[in-house]
Parts: sequence; structure tokens; C-alpha cells
Amino acid sequence: MNRASTAAALALFISPFISLAAEPPVSEGDRWWKHIEVLSSDALEGRDTGSKGYETAAGYVSKELAALGVKPVLKTGFLQPMALQSRRLVEAKSSVALVRGGQTLPLVQGEDVMLSSQQGDSGTVDAPLVFVGYGLSIPEKGHDDFAGLDLKGKVVVLLQGGPANIPGPLKSHFGSWTERVKVLKRAGAVGVVYLQNPKLLELPWDRMVASIRNPTVLFTDPSLNDSRGLKVGVVANVAHSQKWFEGAPHTYEELVTLANADQPLPKFDLPSRLKVKLSIESKPLKSMNVVGVMPGSDKVLAKEYVVLSAHLDHVGIGDPVKGDRIYNGAMDNASGVAALLEVARALREQPRKLKRSVLFALVTGEEKGLLGSKYFASRPPVPITSMVADFNLDMFMPHWPFTAVVAHGKDESTLSAPLSEVAAQQGVRVLADPEPDRNLFVRSDQYSFIREGVPALFFKFGYTLGSDEHKLFKQWLTEHYHAPSDDLSQQPVDREGAARFIAFLTAMTRAVADAPERPRWNDDSFFRRFAKPVTEPAKAPSSPAAKP
Repeated sequence: MNRASTAAALALFISPFISLAAEPPVSEGDRWWKHIEVLSSDALEGRDTGSKGYETAAGYVSKELAALGVKPVLKTGFLQPMALQSRRLVEAKSSVALVRGGQTLPLVQGEDVMLSSQQGDSGTVDAPLVFVGYGLSIPEKGHDDFAGLDLKGKVVVLLQGGPANIPGPLKSHFGSWTERVKVLKRAGAVGVVYLQNPKLLELPWDRMVASIRNPTVLFTDPSLNDSRGLKVGVVANVAHSQKWFEGAPHTYEELVTLANADQPLPKFDLPSRLKVKLSIESKPLKSMNVVGVMPGSDKVLAKEYVVLSAHLDHVGIGDPVKGDRIYNGAMDNASGVAALLEVARALREQPRKLKRSVLFALVTGEEKGLLGSKYFASRPPVPITSMVADFNLDMFMPHWPFTAVVAHGKDESTLSAPLSEVAAQQGVRVLADPEPDRNLFVRSDQYSFIREGVPALFFKFGYTLGSDEHKLFKQWLTEHYHAPSDDLSQQPVDREGAARFIAFLTAMTRAVADAPERPRWNDDSFFRRFAKPVTEPAKAPSSPAAKP
């Protein structure tokens, strides 16, 4: 279909939604929910990266931004296209086995293990196995699980988690696949087996299998694919993880017990080899970010930008659960996109315009490895040094009243000051990350900005361990996370809580956009090393900082 006919078809498809969104809302929370009704409808088929449903979602968001006074910032209008490649593991032509004592012990895909289509290419791997604890190398904290180990030509087996004495953001950074692959390649390892800790599980095994079976997406430009380079990647089923340790000095259960007691983990060779045959099929794919700007009013500060980001994609159509194959992604992450649209509305309606400009980045491919935000930050529409902060939303979880917030990254930059001020003004408590081993600091799009030197915060409704809110969140993960039931009908949502959060994020945006000084990394922050030299603009006229 040519470009003109595609545009016509897109306009025809989304026009009923546009009229729906124009109906008078009952409340701010209801208006937020109406965006979610559009973006997570079955008609959009889960908004998978590069799909027709995602293209329709991008068209809807573009129209909404334009109606809210947000301007295109790219020559291509609101859309920032990118060339991608989809890779799918052909399970029927792939196999995985342990070779021990001269015997080959086949492992069942989907039952014992899942092979990743991200690492490796079609071919075979036959390599010895070595258990490396958490598989973390963190020089800044004197922690190196690889010290003294010969990993050349071997497949490492590692356990999810990390030492409790290492700060969550630092542990998350070095536990990211970008950093893991870098270290393992340097050591000569050829693959990795990822063992889960039952205490840290987010998904039941069947849903993890469904997620891994989705195609992996990579950039066509290989220079952007910095989390590849191993020949094989395997995720093991908790229920069958002891198979890797038969005949070894320690059992899987012993290692998990040590980890949960925060005791050092031993490192040792396993009495098995891993034998894998991979068959990978690939095809070209295209997708796009949606990007717009709300220009600032100050002649000097308008050349700097506060970025508001959220991922527009979800995982599309997958293995059926109770007969439903559409993974709608209402909370993950239509909720975040809808909130940014309502922040844009709130900023437009305020009588006093912001001094700095605001960039809205609704990105693709987050579920495939933060692809859209990485592309945006690597190929920015404005100089990356002009972006003073990123506020990211990804399933911010409005399932209870908004009385507390967790802002991942709050201890890393001076963004902690406006965070504390706005929270105090709105009667919201700022809580520490209750579960640092979930590595949330690097698991959403703020990490792409952080790696380019932009201070960032990643927001969630706050809870404390063991609270009713924590129990509700854990139940949501078990029942709805990356499941077809993350839809419009099967989960609790506090619309008033969402409306209060939108007011909070609006105030945060104004506080940073109007501040005389741009945010900066704290002197003791590890992430300060990513900061790029900035040519400071001339000082804006001095005046008291505006109250958010």
C-alpha cells in the first residue's frame, strides 16, 4: 500500500476513536481512562512493535498531541521512523541438552528451558559450564564474580539477584544485558544460562515462555545493538533448575538459600557440557517513535528541554490464556501514554507558559529491549546536551490512592530537590525503592537517557514491603503482567489516584522547566560519568523560582 492510501486507511480506522475521545469527560481520571480505552482496545491487537496496531496507536497519539498544542520537532512530522530486524527462534529445528558422563540429557523447550533468539545465530554450540554466582563485576564496590575464573570458550550459569550491600541503581546497571555481555565477551565466554530466584519471580513460567517466544527485535544498524555478542542465551525454569547441578558440589536449593541470606555464593565448574542447536529466522521490520515539543516561553531557556517519555508498544498477539490471545497492555503501558497526554493538556491550560520546552517522546520497542528510547537518545531530534531531565512512565500502577511515590533515580541527581518540594506541597510521601533486586532502574526507557548523560526519574505509585498495596501489586504481577488480562475489564484501577498523579507530574515538569539552573548529577553518583560537556546558555533573567 502506498503512503497516501496508508494514511487514508489509518484516518478511517481511528476516526471513531477520535470522536470518542472528544466526548465531555466526567472527570480528569475518566479522561485519562478514555485514552486507555482506545490504546488497549482489541482492535489494536496489543500494539506490537512494527505492527498495524502499533501504527494505529502512533496515529492516535500524534493527533492527540497536535490537538493539545504540541508541535512536530522532526522533518518527518511527529513520527521518528527506524529500521529494525525481527528474529524468531524456530523451536522445531532447535535443541538444547546437557552432556554428562558420556550421556546426552535433552532439555525440553518450554518446559525445562527457553532459548533466546537475541543471542547467537543459526548454528551449534558445545561448551563446558561454570557457575559464576550472580555474574556481576562491579569494580566500584570491589565485587567481581569472575575474578580468578577461566571463562574462555565456556557458558556461564548465573543466579538472579546481587549482594544487598550494593546500591540498587548500581547493581541494576551492571546487571543490565548491555554490561553483562560486555564483560562476558571480554572474558571469552560464549553463552549464558540465567537461573531465576523463586523469591524474585515476577511471571509464572508459562507466561515467561510466551514472552520469550515472541520475536526478538534488533536494529538494522549493528552499531546500536550493544547487548549482543554471545553464541547462546538460555533461561531456565525454576522448577527444573536442579538439573543443572546434578553431580555438582552444591544444589540449586543451597545456592538460593545462600542468596536469600545474603551470603557469598561459591563459584565452580559444573560436571556437564551444554549442547545447543539454534535455528533463527529473520525479516526486516519498521516502527516509529512519536515525538513532539511544547515550546518554552523564555528566549534562552526554551532551547533546553524537559523530556516526558513513555513506551507506546506492548507485546501484541501471543500464546492464548483462557482463550484470549491479545495482550492489550492497558497498564503496560497505555496508562503511561495516557498520563503524558493529560500532562500535555494540563500544561496547555495553565495561564503561565513554561520557560523551558517540553519534549514528549512516546517510544516504540521498549518490550524488545528499550529500542525506541535508545534510538531517540542516540539520534536525538535536538542536541542531547539540551535535554536537562527525563521523567519516564511505564506501568506506574494506579491501583490504589496516590499517597506515596517511588522515584527511581532520586538519589543520583539534584532532581531530588523538586521531587521533595512537589511531594510536600501535594501531601505525597517519597519512598525508597522497596525491591531493588527487581532492577527497575535499568528496565525501562529512562535508562537510555541515563546512558547518554541525562538525569532521569522513573515513577511508580509507592508501597512498602508487606503492605496491602504491596500484596495487591504482587497479585497484579502474577495475574496480569504480560498477560491478556492486562485489559480494560479485569483489574482494579484508581482513576482519582491517576488524576492526582497527573497533577503531580505536571507540577514536577513545571518545577524543572522553570528553575533557573538545570539539574545535574550528584558528585558521588556513579552515573555522573555518562554526563556530556554542556555549554551553558546565558543566564535567564533572575527571578524567584515559580511554585509548581
